[in-house]
Amino acid sequence: MKNTISLDTSQPIWNRFYWIAPLVLIGTSDSDGQMDFAPKHMVTPMGWDNYFGFVCTPRHKTYQNIQENKVFTVTYVRPTQLLLSSLAATPRCDDDQSKSILSIFQTEPASQIEGEFLKDGYIFLECRHYKTIDDFGVNSLITGTVVAAHIHEDALRTSELDDAELIQKAPLLAYVNPHRFSTISETNVFPFPDNMKK
Repeated sequence: MKNTISLDTSQPIWNRFYWIAPLVLIGTSDSDGQMDFAPKHMVTPMGWDNYFGFVCTPRHKTYQNIQENKVFTVTYVRPTQLLLSSLAATPRCDDDQSKSILSIFQTEPASQIEGEFLKDGYIFLECRHYKTIDDFGVNSLITGTVVAAHIHEDALRTSELDDAELIQKAPLLAYVNPHRFSTISETNVFPFPDNMKK
């Protein structure tokens, strides 16, 4: 292909170029009921039904907590919560159990499962573990069934407000891999063909 450079696929390619993803906090709790939040950007709905998935590794407490407790929460964070999202990635204390930085987080309880959300996000999902697929190298795909979903009223699509204006008033946070972020406040309608179907 003209004007292209072939990348070495014997090494991971994902940090050789920029790509965009949402940024969320996955909430889990350990066997003692201690809450944990972990920022994740390799996240997605799993099809058009109410399934959600994200990439993790068995080395992480998030993975271990979900295997044990079978539930997790998802908070889609706002651009104003970028610093908190970053702090959630702080390493654990010397006991390898506690993450003292989480004590500054303001949270709200889930309604259908044992879990918490970061307060003031814009989308909140309560998930029961569906299945985990291991062995994507050192990573795994963790999926859940969405059993409850909540959205802040300023982010809800309605017929009374134009979609572009909605996003302008409630901007979205995008993680631009590797190591960058962006606030999305301006959008345009995608030009789908007339007869396109899902």
